[in-house]
Parts: sequence; structure tokens; C-alpha cells
Amino acid sequence: MARAPKSQNTDSSPDMDLPEDFDLEAADLDLIGEESSGIDLDFSNEAAPQRLRAGVEVIQKALKTLPNSPGVYRMIDAAGDVLYVGKAKSLKKRVSNYARGVGHTSRIARMIADTASMEFVTTETETEALLLEANYIKQLKPRFNVLLRDDKSFPYILVTSDHVAPQLTKHRGARNRQGQYFGPFASVWAVNRTITALQRAFLLRTCTDSYYENRTRPCLLYQIKRCAGPCTGEIDPVGYQRLVTEARDFLSGKSQAVKARLGQDMQAAAEALEFETAARIRDRLAALSAIVSTQDINPQSVEEADVFALHEEAGQFCIEAFFFRNFQNWGNRAYFPKADRTIAPEEVLGQFVAQFYDDKPAPRLVLLSHEVEEMELLGEALSLRAGNKIEVACPKRGEKRDLVEHAGSNAKEALSRRLSDTASQKQLLVSLGQAFGLEKPPRRVEIYDNSHIMGTNAVGAMVVAGMMGFSKPHYRIFNIKSTDITPGDDFGMMREVLTRRFARLQKEASQEAPATDESRDDAMPEWPDLVLIDGGRGQLEAAKTVIAELGIEGVPLVGVAKGPDRDAGRETFFVPGRDPFKLAPRDPALYFIQRLRDEAHRFAIGTHRARRKKDFTKNPLDEISGIGPQRKRALLLHFGTAKAISRASLEDLTKTPGVNEATAKAVYDFFHDGGR
Repeated sequence: MARAPKSQNTDSSPDMDLPEDFDLEAADLDLIGEESSGIDLDFSNEAAPQRLRAGVEVIQKALKTLPNSPGVYRMIDAAGDVLYVGKAKSLKKRVSNYARGVGHTSRIARMIADTASMEFVTTETETEALLLEANYIKQLKPRFNVLLRDDKSFPYILVTSDHVAPQLTKHRGARNRQGQYFGPFASVWAVNRTITALQRAFLLRTCTDSYYENRTRPCLLYQIKRCAGPCTGEIDPVGYQRLVTEARDFLSGKSQAVKARLGQDMQAAAEALEFETAARIRDRLAALSAIVSTQDINPQSVEEADVFALHEEAGQFCIEAFFFRNFQNWGNRAYFPKADRTIAPEEVLGQFVAQFYDDKPAPRLVLLSHEVEEMELLGEALSLRAGNKIEVACPKRGEKRDLVEHAGSNAKEALSRRLSDTASQKQLLVSLGQAFGLEKPPRRVEIYDNSHIMGTNAVGAMVVAGMMGFSKPHYRIFNIKSTDITPGDDFGMMREVLTRRFARLQKEASQEAPATDESRDDAMPEWPDLVLIDGGRGQLEAAKTVIAELGIEGVPLVGVAKGPDRDAGRETFFVPGRDPFKLAPRDPALYFIQRLRDEAHRFAIGTHRARRKKDFTKNPLDEISGIGPQRKRALLLHFGTAKAISRASLEDLTKTPGVNEATAKAVYDFFHDGGR
């Protein structure tokens, strides 16, 4: 891996000489002839050539100390933001290309012009440089690189190994728990469907360890034949481990062997006239068949592979990813990487795949739709990270090529839908801007709503929409914390939510968004162009007070009051400086506002219900320090319920089997004045 960073930093210097072959007029002509893609560098401005000259000077200065070794370079602007991260087999040769001043595309020229300093890290090999480059890009998100968007972690199925009765569960995130992980699955829906089938087939428990420890009788899952009931001894440990082994074998690709073994057991049970046993095994076989039969494509010769196919249209890219494990299709997902339209599709795909596996394990085979320039190097990098051989290929024939073509057709359809949705969404935003008298269509719309029951479990919700529709990564939940708010005071809750939201925006205002955030229609700005408040004049006045106290200007506020009897389509709108008004019943902007409001309701109410459910199911014993699962179970077995434990005397608690005097004293104190 990369050595301890030998970082070098070079700043611009006005005294540096340009390279002898640098032709500023030719550079200007070259730059003007290229498409600017909206980046803020106007070459009709006299300052543009000076900015380009300054950037070349920075690069020329860096060349004097650069080695010929592999490494990673970062180009940084005057504000300290990273513009671009690149890797090189020879840092000196690669960076020298930027100092020519001519022959560059508009994107590269603009990048050079914005460069105020450079930093370098040398590595032992080019493979290590590729891994480090992908890591830096994901961390720093440079605006001139290809950026992987919507890179949330994938769900996996986990069969634990840190408990006497292993658990079958869904897992996402770091692999900190002991056990075997199977995946990735493209969606939580695919995981849930598979887990349900596995429960029917192998009867493994899905409950948490604490729930398992506190059972005194089998739960409902045992009654409906989705669990073998190991918690209460309905199955012996040896028999349960046999089920666990069968489940692991099935998920590991030995599905035919598992089904054959179950078929033999069913036949033997039938011959022994044990028809109930044979029927149970038959149901398990049917559940296993359902897992395989619900897959859209099940390859015959590809046991394990990830397939990536890229489609380009209208200057946008879509990469469709399919995941195949154990000869089964475990789902697909469409990605829309952020990339300049001048970047070649092969380069987009190569950078995407390198970033994709920065925090995910790679399968033994990765299939691509395009011949990326450094395919062999990419395979070496993935192999180095995984610790085993990984092949990266662009198949030309056979079943592998069929898989790639199928992914490509899905990518084309996904991008077509996205472009169509984007056009419709733009029209809605135009209508929204016209309805509320905005100077231009909003690019970021925020709507706020509260949810509570008599002031309990109160939450505020912020829903965000933009050019690409609802933007769920930007949604926020605000747990109402203030003790000064009267329970049920909607105005007070709205003030707290907006104060926290805009105070944080002000705090982060010094870190201005890079120019590309404003250069693309689908980019999401940090500040809202329109704020919708779910409520009437009172909520709007609360919002205006917050904005005024924070000294914020230029944020349009609109109150959305429900119609009589909460009828949709009869909403009244309150805008500062205007009389209340309604929109025409068939106005597209009205339908759009209803969708925004309904989404805010859904998000706020869903979070509120989750908090309320958590409070309902909370066991008071969980709050007592030093009370683990075993002692908790002993107390519940002895007294029956937590309420009975709270009423028990210290003497009775001390007599509980498995509970010592210190523990009994802690429990007694908790439920009486000493613990409250």
C-alpha cells in the first residue's frame, strides 16, 4: 500500500517563468473553441488568460521537485478545495502534460486555470496509486473528477456465528459482527424476500439476541413454522446447527446438493409413513425453489460476477449494475455518476468501478460493457485489495456478453426514464416559481412539517425536492429538544426546527460550494430557493421571525394552509407582502405542492411512529446498569413481567435464582426513589 505520505505542496508564484513553448494566444483559441459546460471561466474576459498563466506557473513550479515514481496528485484552488485527483505511473511525466498550456480540452484548461497549489503522495506501485486515487475521490469529491453518486452501502444477509443459536439477519455497513456474509443484494426488498423464503426453508431465528434470551415460550414465528424455536428448546442444539449448516451451504452455492438431500429426507419420511414430516420437508423445498425461480436471469456458466454497463445520452451517463452470486441474480441498480460530458465513456466507467469497490468486496469476475484503458491495472488493484485473483473483462461473445447486453438495455431504459422525469420536473419547478412570483425557477425546494401526539415524541421533518424530483439524501429529521416549548405548540416546534436548520447553514456558509454545484441543472444547492411551511399564517409568522432574527435575506417563504375539511385542492397560500390566495384547481403547481406536502407528512409521521413504537416496546430493565441478558431473563422467569419486578421487595428480588444481592439492590433502587 501507499507509503507514509510524502506530501508536497506548491503555491502559485508570480515570479515564475512560463515554459518556452507556451503560446498564450494559441491556448486562448483552443479554449474558446471548446464547450465550457457551464463552468465559471469566461475567456472573453481579460482576466482569463492571466488565470490560465497563473495555473501553468503553479504546475511548472511543482515539476522541479517531482520524482518519476508512481503516485497521486491533487490540484487545489485558491479556497483550498480539491479540484481534481489523479494517479500516475510517473508523477513527473504526467504532471508535465498540464504545463504545455495548449492542446487541452476545455475541462482540463479550466482546471489548470483554477489551480492555485498542488499536493502529491508517492506510492510503491501504480496499482497502489489507483487504490489511493479512488479513496481520495470518494472522500474529497473533486468537481472535475467522475463522482459516484448514491453510493450507500448494499444490504447483505448475515448468518451469525457469535451465539449458540446463530441468527439469520439483514446487515448493512461495516462487517464488525462475526459470521458469514452473503451478498450484495441490490435492494432491501430483495433481502427481505430472500430472508422470508429462508425462514420457511431452514427455520432459522431472526430475532435479536436480547429477545431470544428473554423468551419463556415460543413466539408467533414458531407457530407459523418460520422458526425452529431454539430459544425455548423446541429443537436441540445439534438439530439447529444442522439447519444452520444447510442454510449456509445453500447461500454458498450448494443449492442443488441441499435440495437433493432434502428430497431424500422427504422420500424417507414418506416411506416410513411419517407424512407430516414429509409435508414439512416438501414446504421447505418449495421455499427454496421460490428463491431461485423469482430471479429474472439465472446464468448457467457464471457463478459469481458483477456486471456494469454504461449508456450515454444527452450528455448524461447511466451505469447499470447487476449482481450474480451462486448462479443467481441478486438484483440490479442504476447509477448516474456526475461527470463532465467531454469525458469519454470508457474513462467514466473505469473511474466508476474503481470508486465502487473502494469500500465493497469485489467478486472473482467483473464484466464491463466498454474496454477501459487500464483494465489490467484495475484487475490488479482489486486483487490487491481483496487478497485473491479478480478478473476484469469486457466479453465479446457467449453468455457473459449476453449478461452485459442485458445490463446495457436496462441502463438505456433507466436513463430514458430519468431524462423524461427531469424534463417534467423542470416544468413543475417553472410553474412553482411563477405561482409564487420567483425571479427564476427554484432548484431546491424545502418543505417542513411537525408530528406529535399531545406533544410527546415530537419531531420536525424537512423534505427536499429539486430538478431530479425528491432528494431523499437531503431529507432531515429534527428531534424536538427544547424544554421551554409547551406540549403541542406547533409554532414553537417550527421555530426550533427552522432555527437549527438555518443556523447550521449560516455556520457552513464560509465553506462555499464549488462552482460546479451551480453549473449543472441537476446539482442540488445548499441553500433553498423556496421554503414551504405546512400551516397557515401562524406558522409562517414563526418562520419569518426566525429568518429575521438570524439576519437572513432572500429566502422566499410560503405558508400552505389546508382547505376546509382538509380537502386537497382547496389549499390557501400565505406569502409575505401578498394577500392570501388559492391556485386554480387544475394548476400543475398545485398538484406538485400537494405531493410535497404529502411526502413531508409521510416522512414526519413515519419517524414519529418509529419513536413511539420504540418507547412502547422499551423494557425498563434495559436501562439498569449491570443487568445483562442472563439476569434479565432470570428476573422475568421468576416474576413474569417488568411491572411485577418493579413492585417486588428487596427481599424477594434477592431470592431470585441467578441474581446476587448487589444486582437485586440495583434493581430495587432503580424502581424506587434511589434510582429515579
